[in-house]
Amino acid sequence: MRIAILSCFHPYRGGISQFNACLYAELGKQHEVKAFNFKRQYPDFLFPGKTQFVSERDEAVAVPSDALLDTVCPPSWGRTARAIRAWKPDLLLLRYWMPWFAPSLGWVARKMPSSCKVVAILDNVIPHERHFFDKPLTRWFLGGVDGCVTLCPEVGEDLLRWKGDARYRVIPHPLYSHFGEKLPRSEAERSLGLRPGRKNLLFFGLIRAYKGLDILLDAFSLLPDDYQLIIAGEPYGSFDKYQAQIDASPGKGRIFVFPDYVRDSEVKRFFSAADLTVLPYRSATQSGVSSVSYHFEVPMVVTDTGGLREAVGGRGTGLVASHPDPAEIAALVQRYFSEPGLPQRCVENIRRERERLSWERFCEELLIFAQAL
Repeated sequence: MRIAILSCFHPYRGGISQFNACLYAELGKQHEVKAFNFKRQYPDFLFPGKTQFVSERDEAVAVPSDALLDTVCPPSWGRTARAIRAWKPDLLLLRYWMPWFAPSLGWVARKMPSSCKVVAILDNVIPHERHFFDKPLTRWFLGGVDGCVTLCPEVGEDLLRWKGDARYRVIPHPLYSHFGEKLPRSEAERSLGLRPGRKNLLFFGLIRAYKGLDILLDAFSLLPDDYQLIIAGEPYGSFDKYQAQIDASPGKGRIFVFPDYVRDSEVKRFFSAADLTVLPYRSATQSGVSSVSYHFEVPMVVTDTGGLREAVGGRGTGLVASHPDPAEIAALVQRYFSEPGLPQRCVENIRRERERLSWERFCEELLIFAQAL
């Protein structure tokens, strides 16, 4: 089968690009796959981080791609559609995570011949930050695809609310496995400047308001002195309000902040030092961070939002707070360390999940769905 993927690839960085590189590699084992990339993903003034691109020090997988699609330049949409049609794919895969991409991706989708099925992999249907134009743009995009894959049931439910006749399949987010093996704990702690013999909590990934770092900082202030908090990730926007919380925290000497984008080779340091990953999200669908945490066999405390309850609580890989409440999160963190046998049970369940959430299985189910359309 000839499979085209239109989304962000190297030199763009971040979880979407990493996912696409893994997808490209796995599909390429048995099929002919071609990557079509963005020429411009967002205008710089709309991007809240430091940069959209990998640096010279990053080790992101350099997938070969044709960089054609400029989301703000309609003539490029036509060039992209013509290039994909000329390659004559049997299947076009699109990644969709926010309405900004609806006009360009939706236009390209509508220009594919009937011989090419178009499947959208939906990270979100309803975006985390809402706008008045979200619904009409997303509905227009969905009208141009033959089917959708969602990474958790909750996104599937959102999809049906906006397009009641949508053909879709839920296939859970596979595990990221390209970050290397776990380091000895003592080596990881030493590299991060942590004190040995403490209980280490990890907040990992891009720092955005909906991810609730402020909630975790309040929860951490309720924990005793044998806890340490590691914050690793690039802030989207100002870090000042979080820094003010840290400065006012009774545990500020036990909070270690690494406020930069974490290179692939550095990810293992943080998860190798961690006892518990904490995702205190105010809203979510699924989380790529949970997939990294699974890879390193680190259990989680999460909030009951999106697909996190099922992915963590339903699988026994951690504990779920009913609300993004500091006191409840602090209580669950303490329960994790105090309940006999709980950490061991969570790790055993994570190992079972690692077998289930393989890229091979994801791609197999994706293609079965696409061929049935």
